[in-house]
Amino acid sequence: MQWENLLSLKRQGDTNKRLRKEEKETRLGFEVDYDRIIFSSSFRSLQDKTQVIPLSKTDFVHTRLTHSMEVSVVGRSLGRMVGKKLLEKHPYLRQVHGYQLNDFGAIVAAAALAHDIGNPPFGHSGEKAIGSYFKFGKGTEYKPLLTDKEYRDLTDFEGNANGFKILTESREGVRGGLRLSYATLGAFTKYPKASLPHRPSRHIADKKFGFFQSESVFFSEVAEELGLLSRGSEEDIAYVRHPLAFLVEAADDICYTIIDFEDGINLGLIDEEYALEYLIKLVKDRINTVKYGQLGTTEDRISYLRALAINTLIEESSRVFVANEEAILKGEFDTSLLDKCQYKAQINDIISLSVEKIYRSEEVIEKEIAGYAIVERLLEVFCAAAIRKFGEEETHYDCLVLQLIPEKYKYGFTSPYRCLLGISCFVASLTDGRVVGIYNKINGGQIT
Repeated sequence: MQWENLLSLKRQGDTNKRLRKEEKETRLGFEVDYDRIIFSSSFRSLQDKTQVIPLSKTDFVHTRLTHSMEVSVVGRSLGRMVGKKLLEKHPYLRQVHGYQLNDFGAIVAAAALAHDIGNPPFGHSGEKAIGSYFKFGKGTEYKPLLTDKEYRDLTDFEGNANGFKILTESREGVRGGLRLSYATLGAFTKYPKASLPHRPSRHIADKKFGFFQSESVFFSEVAEELGLLSRGSEEDIAYVRHPLAFLVEAADDICYTIIDFEDGINLGLIDEEYALEYLIKLVKDRINTVKYGQLGTTEDRISYLRALAINTLIEESSRVFVANEEAILKGEFDTSLLDKCQYKAQINDIISLSVEKIYRSEEVIEKEIAGYAIVERLLEVFCAAAIRKFGEEETHYDCLVLQLIPEKYKYGFTSPYRCLLGISCFVASLTDGRVVGIYNKINGGQIT
């Protein structure tokens, strides 16, 4: 893969080539990507979506919105740090094409800002609830109406694929969704493959999938423009990652490892004594012992260690990327950057403690169970109504419930697959609070 292709400024629908050296320095194309994401309604909805604790009533626990903004900040630093090294190694990128180190930071920052934009309510349990409905619940009755690939899109419903759909889907009067640059779309897509064939391998790009069948043609266009190496066939679409996707992933990994841990401490789920021990192991060579000794509160001590830990992992991720750049460009690098870093053991210790004390806490489990019931009930009602409407057999009740769905989701009801995927994406778009509200309306009662 070649960097001059990977940094493409092309947008969906372009007829003329966009050149970096012709860009206005006051408003670069990659910075426009960031602006379009942050002003989108899908991004705003992340303010009421779970990061750690569903329906949390505290004022300091992270939501998907604050998490995404922090990942973007970390991603910007990573991109700039790596960009500086790449421009030194490949001076033609600056001299011939006009790229600057901030371009790398802007691409990663925009992709990182959008990385959770397709996630359903109630965190990953909401994602699993959608898949479970079609795989084990009443949604199995729709299998005969779908191809194998279409059915897998639903049974393994994926927030990353939904995110790509949100960013790129055309509808009446709106061509190409947010019309982001192909470089940002490439960096956004951590899993550049379709839902089938399933590849049970250790390759990082095979862990999940990155686009639905409804976006497969356009994704191939993006991949070809960027020069991504193919790992599939004409029938089975799969590519190697865009190199900057490794930086987006690292930014996300750094933030949820360290900041979710910090949330657990502030919630009282993890004792300060344990927390300090685990964080100090990660940053012991960087601590200013005099400054640290003057910090009088748990919050200040944890905040200081958190900042050191994030900076340490940013520098280490950058080092690993630059050291492996050649393998990454050849598509031969098959793991995350943090899995190759010298702090892997410390990171794994922190994650293990977070799983035990935070993600499996009683409060989280109870609300995730409720989330399953809520999501599956909404899918049951809306999917049945959408399919009957497609078959022109809808009841008066169907007409009523479908009025709760915005027109942009009903616009594509042109096949059973698009009906069911549209409903799934609508449910995924709902905030934690909104999904509970609709559930209450459907059931004529209240849930707390």
